[in-house]
Amino acid sequence: MNTTTMIILSAFIAYLLLMVVIGAVYMKKTTSSEDYFLGGRGLNAWVAALSAQASDMSGWLLMGLPGAIYAMGTGQIWIAVGLFIGTVFNWLFISGRLRRYTIEANNSLTIPAYFENRFRDKKRILLLVSSVVIVIFFLVYTASALAAGGKLFNTVFGIDYHIALAIGAGVILLYTFMGGFMAVCVTDFVQGTLMLVGLLVVPIVAYFMLPGSLSDLLNESGTVGGAASFLNPLTNGDRPYTFIEIFSQLAWGLGYCGMPHILTRFMAVKSEKELKKSSVIAIVWDILSLGAACFIGVIGRAYLLPVILGENGAASTESVFIEMINKLFTVDLALPFIGGIFLCGILAAIMSTADSQLLVTASAVSEDLYHNFVNKKADSRTILNVSRITVIVVSVLAFVIAWNPDSSIMGLVSNAWAGLGSAFGPTVLLSLYWKRTNLAGAIAGIVSGGLTVIIWDYIPLVGGQTLGTATGLYSLAVGFLLSALMIVIFSLATKAPSKEITDEFDRVASKK
Repeated sequence: MNTTTMIILSAFIAYLLLMVVIGAVYMKKTTSSEDYFLGGRGLNAWVAALSAQASDMSGWLLMGLPGAIYAMGTGQIWIAVGLFIGTVFNWLFISGRLRRYTIEANNSLTIPAYFENRFRDKKRILLLVSSVVIVIFFLVYTASALAAGGKLFNTVFGIDYHIALAIGAGVILLYTFMGGFMAVCVTDFVQGTLMLVGLLVVPIVAYFMLPGSLSDLLNESGTVGGAASFLNPLTNGDRPYTFIEIFSQLAWGLGYCGMPHILTRFMAVKSEKELKKSSVIAIVWDILSLGAACFIGVIGRAYLLPVILGENGAASTESVFIEMINKLFTVDLALPFIGGIFLCGILAAIMSTADSQLLVTASAVSEDLYHNFVNKKADSRTILNVSRITVIVVSVLAFVIAWNPDSSIMGLVSNAWAGLGSAFGPTVLLSLYWKRTNLAGAIAGIVSGGLTVIIWDYIPLVGGQTLGTATGLYSLAVGFLLSALMIVIFSLATKAPSKEITDEFDRVASKK
């Protein structure tokens, strides 16, 4: 290992130690399950905003999105546009009302518990179904984060992918296990800040170091259709985008309403006033980070020449940000420690999502399944211990799923995002804004949304192809629409909610 690599490694070690120290500090402050899952509802505006956005974007923001644009051109920005619209909608229309409703509905600590309390589900069908959905899709989601970590260490240090996978999983497991929600949120705040700085600095510096015009360099890089096609957001490679393709990418924004690891941040903010501040911070962060990630894909195509990623034994296109940092700070500017810090931004993106997913899955298993179905007399300390055991088990299972080094980060994220968004998004939205939504409708919505994604993405029904592959339509768009439709149909076809439920709805709706 040469001197430059050792310096970069020292930056990684310093960063990882900081995350573990934060976990240790908050372990002492975590004495109950409410502390572990929601931090006692005590988040301030900055921590809530950056934690929500950092846990949302994951390694996809710094690897998946730039890689897609590097490979195919700016036509891939429609996913970013959809996600930005979804973020704004989530903060403006979901966050405040969800926070109020979860407090009103028996101080619900988790999304499954909110569903149960909101619809007075005495048989606990909603709790069981929603917890199972979380465990299934968050396993895949966590695996995508671990896979991104393995690829990062493999690319930067040349460490075997499987060893790298184990290192990343071990550190995330350690501080999530120890500190719970507050440790996750505080580390996410640090990680969100680091991500944003790296996203802004790297492409700007690289742009000013280009050896020629961007257009000429893009033509030299062998882009399909040349620079004009590459920079045209309405072009997919060498052909125009179809309506279905743009609609499918924009549909990613629908997923926000159903992401438990994001929704719990809204539930944990200490006041409505802080929540309004958080929304402004989060939206600005989102504009800057998504725009910069797209810029990285474009600039990277020109800056990395003569290397063309994905060809002739070069790293995959999803490594464009990593390769830019390596070239920029270890070759052109000879600042390896700074480069190491920016590379930690990628690790931050990965860890900030994985830790949140582990925590939500732990809450679903310990609070919603164990406490309610296995040991109803369990005290807070027992639930806390079960949560920590769950974090270990889920980490191991996600590690197994991510074992294949050829697994696509984008593919894993896409499937998990669709499953959670379709199952929970319409139910959360209509539970907050449609008084007539009832228990039967909520069950039908969650089941139909989740099953639609599984059938659409995993079962070959058309000539050996899945419906997703055959139609080109993103499963989230189909699952979300079908779930919303089932909620309306089943709610109207069955008994209206009781006066107790509608009165509670009116109290929440009347508060501002």
